Amino acid sequence: MFTKKTLLALCLLAALCWPAVFAAAAPAVIVNGYQDEAGRRFPEDDVKTIVAAGDGYNIYTDEANGFSLRYPAHMTVDWSLSAVRTVIADDTTRIEIYHDDFRGTAATAADYIHYGNKYVKASPHHTILADRWLQAGGRQVHLLAWTRPALARVSGDKNHYASLEIVADENDVYTVFIKSAVPITNASDILAGFAVVDRRGVPRNYKRYAPSRTPMNAETAAFFGRYFGDRAPLTWGIFEPSAPQTLGPLAAIEKRLDFTFPVLLHYQMFDEQFPVWGLDNAYRNGKYVELTLQTVFSGEVNALWATENRNAGMVYAILDGRYDDYFAAYADKLKAFGHPVLFRLNNEMNGDWCWYSAFYTGKDADLYQALWRYIHDLFVARGVENVVWVWNPHDVSLPAFKWNNYLAYYPGDAYVDVIGLTGYNNGTYFPGERWREFAEIYPALHDEYANHIDKPFMITEFASNSVGGDKVAWIHGMFDGIKKLDRLKVAVWWSGVDFDRQGNPGRIYLINENDAVLDAFRERLKEYKGGR
Repeated sequence: MFTKKTLLALCLLAALCWPAVFAAAAPAVIVNGYQDEAGRRFPEDDVKTIVAAGDGYNIYTDEANGFSLRYPAHMTVDWSLSAVRTVIADDTTRIEIYHDDFRGTAATAADYIHYGNKYVKASPHHTILADRWLQAGGRQVHLLAWTRPALARVSGDKNHYASLEIVADENDVYTVFIKSAVPITNASDILAGFAVVDRRGVPRNYKRYAPSRTPMNAETAAFFGRYFGDRAPLTWGIFEPSAPQTLGPLAAIEKRLDFTFPVLLHYQMFDEQFPVWGLDNAYRNGKYVELTLQTVFSGEVNALWATENRNAGMVYAILDGRYDDYFAAYADKLKAFGHPVLFRLNNEMNGDWCWYSAFYTGKDADLYQALWRYIHDLFVARGVENVVWVWNPHDVSLPAFKWNNYLAYYPGDAYVDVIGLTGYNNGTYFPGERWREFAEIYPALHDEYANHIDKPFMITEFASNSVGGDKVAWIHGMFDGIKKLDRLKVAVWWSGVDFDRQGNPGRIYLINENDAVLDAFRERLKEYKGGR
């Protein structure tokens, strides 16, 4: 006989078991994502209730996250990402509720409020309307309200914001994040309708699956099936800085390894020419390109190291239509190339080192989604049928706040073909970094993503530093562990060096760093020889 825990796990894994909708009218009791008037039955259950409060309002209570909120009855409640946030919305206004518990971490409620709002207040694109502390229900509440210009490419753009950060204690914060297409005048009323309640149960995510709608020509569809189909074996790729424009240095590595890499990683910024020669060169030599477009200007790509804010408003500028011609021309060049391209747009978006992170767009991850869908739809409209869309968060969200959770950036199953995984063993050169074995990074990451998104996976870039541990042993551990990741179809080694600000090598990821590293790869890649 199945236990309750087993039945719940089976239910969460079955497509037919997903809730049909994420909304309910009062009164309602929702248990583990389903309406169930029987209410609580097991201590670990994720229970929500909706009751009518009168005067056109309902009260939504989330026991697992420990809060209740009074809201207009016509609004829809979405608990599909209950472990991340609850969303209460109508066509004009969206209310997101987050609970961050920093117990057992280095962060505090004060850190959350200070750092999380740092760039909201520093951005030249935001007009701050309020920044003050309040008292509500015997608790300290920080209110930050701002606005920005409406964006031409975002339908019904919600460009008015209010963020209410409610401090339960020094490690426990609730955030009521309000976005609206009209000025927000009722933040105090919304706050008055919020209450902290005793937490019981475990919040979970109840995401639904849907197929991608990316159009693919015959060659690209065949490529996708060959490399990402259910029975596709693991394929190895590489980042070598001069490839695919020049293949000489890569050829020397491949000769030393007695192995050919069919997938090459290439980066492009806004002010760099479309790599038509590189794509052609790779294809002529039997290779495919993972083309990573980062919508920033080169020179100050890392936002944390920037001395000016040239890139700070790029998301806003793109969504305001100022780069329509750029993306139209880009789509036409991709279409003219015609052969399969793994297109990775704005990777590692949940890291504050990326200018397109929500950290730089008013904590609003929906704008990342909007940018992705805008470019995707533009490509489709211009007849691009040779692109495979790769969505790729970092394995660690920084800042590690719920509004920056990787799932908040997911543009939707219809817009994504492949899920990218990225986690590095950074080593110990830089302060705050530590040695991480492959087994510490990827099994849990693989399973976490697999629980939410039913797509093929690829490790879009990864490597191990040689500073701080035994890189050769790490490589052998990686080869032992990677074959256990059943959703994984492609893995790309990043053979390069990250330097510190003085130009000294800090993270040495080179595949050809020395004979010992090369010999380890040569030996372990033997089982992947032979191609497809």
